[in-house]
Amino acid sequence: MEEHDNNKIEKEIKNEPQAENPYRLLDLKLTHVEKSAAGIPAVLAAFSDLFEEKAPIRGMRALFKMNQMGGFDCPSCAWPDPDDERSVLGEYCENGAKALAEEATTKRVTPEFFKENSVFDLAKLDDYEIGKMGRLTDPMYLPEGATHYQPISWDEAFKKIAGHLNALESPDEAAFYTSGRTSNEASFVYQLFAKEFGTNNMPDCSNMCHETSGSALRPTIGIGKGTVTLEDFYEAEVIVIIGQNPGTNAPRMMSALSKGKKNGAKIIAINPLPEAGLMGFTNPQSVKDILNGGVQLADLYLPVKINGDMALLKALELLLIEFEKENPGSVFDENFITEKTVGYEDFIRQFDHYKLDELASLSGVSKELIYEAAVTIASKKRIIFSWGMGLTQQPNGVDMIREILNILLLKGSIGIPGAGVCPVRGHSNVQGNRTMMIDEKPTDEQLDRLEKFYGFKMPRKHGYDVVRAIKAIHEEKIKVMFCMGGNFLSATPDTTYTAHALRKLNLLVSVSTKLNRGHLVHGKEALILPTYGRSDKDIVNGKLQIVTTENSMGVVQDSKGILDAVSNNLINETQIVCRMAMATLGERSVVSWQRYHDSYDAVRDDIEQCIPGFENYNVRVRQKGGFYLPNAARDKQEFSKELGGRAPFTLTEVPDNTLAADEYMMATTRTHDQFNTTIYGLDDRYRGIKNERRVIFMNQNDIDKAGFKAGDRVDLYNYDDGIERVAPLFIIVSYQIPEKNTVTYFPETNVLVSVNNVVKESNMPASKYVKIKIMKHDPEVYKKVDQMLYQGAIQRP
Repeated sequence: MEEHDNNKIEKEIKNEPQAENPYRLLDLKLTHVEKSAAGIPAVLAAFSDLFEEKAPIRGMRALFKMNQMGGFDCPSCAWPDPDDERSVLGEYCENGAKALAEEATTKRVTPEFFKENSVFDLAKLDDYEIGKMGRLTDPMYLPEGATHYQPISWDEAFKKIAGHLNALESPDEAAFYTSGRTSNEASFVYQLFAKEFGTNNMPDCSNMCHETSGSALRPTIGIGKGTVTLEDFYEAEVIVIIGQNPGTNAPRMMSALSKGKKNGAKIIAINPLPEAGLMGFTNPQSVKDILNGGVQLADLYLPVKINGDMALLKALELLLIEFEKENPGSVFDENFITEKTVGYEDFIRQFDHYKLDELASLSGVSKELIYEAAVTIASKKRIIFSWGMGLTQQPNGVDMIREILNILLLKGSIGIPGAGVCPVRGHSNVQGNRTMMIDEKPTDEQLDRLEKFYGFKMPRKHGYDVVRAIKAIHEEKIKVMFCMGGNFLSATPDTTYTAHALRKLNLLVSVSTKLNRGHLVHGKEALILPTYGRSDKDIVNGKLQIVTTENSMGVVQDSKGILDAVSNNLINETQIVCRMAMATLGERSVVSWQRYHDSYDAVRDDIEQCIPGFENYNVRVRQKGGFYLPNAARDKQEFSKELGGRAPFTLTEVPDNTLAADEYMMATTRTHDQFNTTIYGLDDRYRGIKNERRVIFMNQNDIDKAGFKAGDRVDLYNYDDGIERVAPLFIIVSYQIPEKNTVTYFPETNVLVSVNNVVKESNMPASKYVKIKIMKHDPEVYKKVDQMLYQGAIQRP
């Protein structure tokens, strides 16, 4: 690159909207760390958000219809609703209520708001402030070189999108991103449009949360989903929660754990932090629980090091093998192993080389605790393993999930009541998106069915996932990006690199309900298209529509909003896709987009023809509680088709997690006042953090050895790929965490996660495994940040 071009880039950087939260501290207050989750404080916090959003009556009316039969599905997590009766007091959690409050808000982001506020000025706000502006009311357009978004008609917006798409040299120069909130109907027409346009470039939020689960499970048990139902939690004898924080990420799961515990289940919690939601639960709907201080959840807590999970799992297996040798047939299910698995002998043979002392040391968990866990599992058969992103965002996450499966295969603990695998999905329809073929790697079988039904040739080349899409945008191989929901910028790794990639786009389109930072770091041109929330009435041709979603346990159910829309100028996601398709494809399309535009029932009729398990879709989804999708691993103990219905034992390795003397392992996490990239508040109540997000949790011994003190201000550095990445201005908080391990909040530290730090096989960002250095805060660090921005613009991996 010529010198004058470098100077031009450096000058432009200083005038670009900030890609991250502002580097400023608030007023950190430390309170006590909670030992139990939920209870009355959760109720108060839930209702306080309704008042903050100026929607107490409107919001309260909606809360009592959320997750109820005939109501609407929570826009937050994908935890399932009970199949039978649901609580009349409310089937929602604190974070679900906060998500609803932000949908039901009476605050509005209007064209006048954008006229008064430039993109640059809005970017000076933090994510919390941006998100609290209110609901978007009108489509907005940012012309090339403009400083302010301006209103645009829907027709003109679709005309611009079509113009950009049709001007591409290849359909593969476009990418179509999806968040987990999108309904089955919108997801189906969205992927269909992308395929008729000619590309499989469909990166989605699964690429950042549970792609690892699917990559681990599909080749082994034949399905990339969990194999348990909610009822299984009530019948389990042992529930192992690993790499997951139910109290924040899926609070309603604690009710299921509590019920299982009362029915006799033992709960083992494996996590670097002793999270409140793992330790105890106070059911706010139970007077007895409130008076007695709730129930203890974890019978056994194993404080594993970050990425020490594999060593721990191997240690458990080593002990189980010893127990089985001592009493043959008493620990392992020999019949299941013989009839339903392959590779058992090779799997057992590997343990000749492992030693318990070494595995315990690598895991960070004492031999005594590991032994106690092994004894708990040894005599039981109804065992559930449940995990979250604490596993899936590790570089060897696929192997660790397969190691979990190895334990269940030894025990015959899959495909029976009260047992199996349970990856707990994040966003409310992320699993449904994938079922609807939102997938950059569709199978030939899926494409053959679509091709036979629709009659046009399907693109067969695999598309870009999220990480590959970021690199392709940076290399200008992708020139147009359409985002169906979400906040792509703040959700993705390597923030500086990603931001400079997005700025190279010719057009960035965002379908959104609220303003977020992803609207402020944009392509040469940008569009914001406002749409309905899950709680909004979705009326098409005078008829109130239902949409459908799929929860973490494979139940497809209907959802019908009850609130009047915040604006008369919103369009639902399905119609947005259909109008984009009609504007872009015109007469060359063979799909009846107008038919889909006018009726969700029509979309479901054709889903029924294209995706197995959706027979009689429109009738069954309107039945009480919806219906379960087929799950051969759960229902028939049929696993890998390639292995004749058997499941393979997998051989894996224990990773080397050696750190230099001045290095620490960092994992990113979210606060209790947060869901994905949406910031509801500035507190992390369960961890004792109030009014601050720029904190780093450290072991007190590490703080002392490094010459720091709790409360010190520090800067965080990462050096992957030979590049210096800096996250300035964090406060040290002493916490119960393994030595040499640290935890920070995202998206504030996503800047430290290299785009090349990924999970093997799934290619997900390994945000729970980031090597960092910690240095005392230097006021001159911001010059380094400027240099980092400059380097990111011109040369990065």
